[in-house]
Amino acid sequence: MRDLTPPPSSYDDTRARVEQYFDATATRVWERLTSDMPVSRIRQTVREGRDAMRALILAQLPDDLRGARVLDAGCGTGAATAELAARGADVTAIDISPKLVEIARARLPEALAGRVAFRAGDMLAGNLGRFDHVIAMDSLIYYTRPDLEGALDALSARAGSVVFTVAPRTPLLMAMWHMGRMLPRADRSPSMIPHDWRRMNVAGLARVGRVSRGFYISECLRVAP
Repeated sequence: MRDLTPPPSSYDDTRARVEQYFDATATRVWERLTSDMPVSRIRQTVREGRDAMRALILAQLPDDLRGARVLDAGCGTGAATAELAARGADVTAIDISPKLVEIARARLPEALAGRVAFRAGDMLAGNLGRFDHVIAMDSLIYYTRPDLEGALDALSARAGSVVFTVAPRTPLLMAMWHMGRMLPRADRSPSMIPHDWRRMNVAGLARVGRVSRGFYISECLRVAP
């Protein structure tokens, strides 16, 4: 099988920063955010937005996924993974953060364990195989347009469809992005990079919809033949 992993580039640098952030800094924050534990009002809007976006992404896939292989690319703490497995899919759930993968593994209902293969590593690794569907919820939002386009080419080359999200290029998000770039480098979390999906050079790209809840805003897109 041809290895579709991109050559060393800014993709690798960004991936390393994302891994460091989620594995060393933000694990507990995300564990709490993706649970039913109380959170601040701001984080509650993020939780609600993520729940709505996950539902929108999953609505693009068949309700009956028996016999289908699905890649949850950037599975985080595993909410989408569990839903995909419950629909009958054979799921490969991968995340750059080993700590988030362990949370996802612990949260998966025991009855679904046989349907999920958990991996920690690069979602673009060529040895993951081929899939009927790929979902990538908020796991590609940190990359430049060339790296994003390259990642989508790699994923779509081995999948029937790819449903993913980007940070839309809105005035609010652009202002937040520029403000974040002014912070000292040591104080920055990985910064999302807003994109205008209409300028992306990806074959078969179509817009699905946008979710906006307080401090969460994300655009759902789809790549299909």
